[in-house]
Amino acid sequence: MSEPGDPKPGTVYLVGSGPGDPELLTVKAKRLLERADVVLHDRLPGPAIIDQLPADRCEDVGKRAGGDRTSQPEINERLVELASAGNSVVRLKGGDSFVFGRGGEEAEYLAARDVPFEVVPGVTSATAAPAVAGIPITHRDHASSVSLVTGHEDPDKEESAVDWEALAALGGTIVVLMGVSRLPDYTDALLEAGADPETPVALVERATWPEQRVATGTLETIVAARDEVGIEPPAVTVVGEVAATRDRVLEYLANEPDGEPVEPDTEV
Repeated sequence: MSEPGDPKPGTVYLVGSGPGDPELLTVKAKRLLERADVVLHDRLPGPAIIDQLPADRCEDVGKRAGGDRTSQPEINERLVELASAGNSVVRLKGGDSFVFGRGGEEAEYLAARDVPFEVVPGVTSATAAPAVAGIPITHRDHASSVSLVTGHEDPDKEESAVDWEALAALGGTIVVLMGVSRLPDYTDALLEAGADPETPVALVERATWPEQRVATGTLETIVAARDEVGIEPPAVTVVGEVAATRDRVLEYLANEPDGEPVEPDTEV
């Protein structure tokens, strides 16, 4: 017998899993994951969440940079196929599926094919990653605006839709998701646009995972700091005066894995 809150047959649930700590799953996301007929996930929710999912009801549709991948059209079609067969389907994404997670594309695709869906927001890494590293993306003394930017645009675009010159002029905080490999490109773009070379920058890798690492520096030094620490995707970049807050709170910050940084921050 179904219970109130059970996932409905033939419905797709676009679920954000948060930054990776299972305790940051919403109550609704956890319930849907436990009761859905099928869960389609990529690797971004992280092993602590993925390893808890029932293997017989899961499909890995992950996309890996430079490697094997399940294309977005294939994922879209699979969602429709599964829902049309009467399954309740969870499409699990890291962070929030509507913040650079292609949730909007999937929602439009489902709606165009008369497939009912429900959006279950998640804790986005755009705010969570800086926060657990001791960095507020807004601060009354340092930043009254935030710009969220993707560092990994659609490769089919003829030119970038990100206006780095405008962002440099705007000030405030810039948060870049999926931008580890292109870090030299956009730091150079901001410098060329007139941003202060001493602007603080932080990179937070695998926020809330046991492997969480942080590199700090400035627009001039952050690429070298990234390489020194060995920061790899997934990571979030924070550009702005707020990034310097970490140094002032780190001694008492309990969010660090096991209470201590995985390895010392490096500022070059």
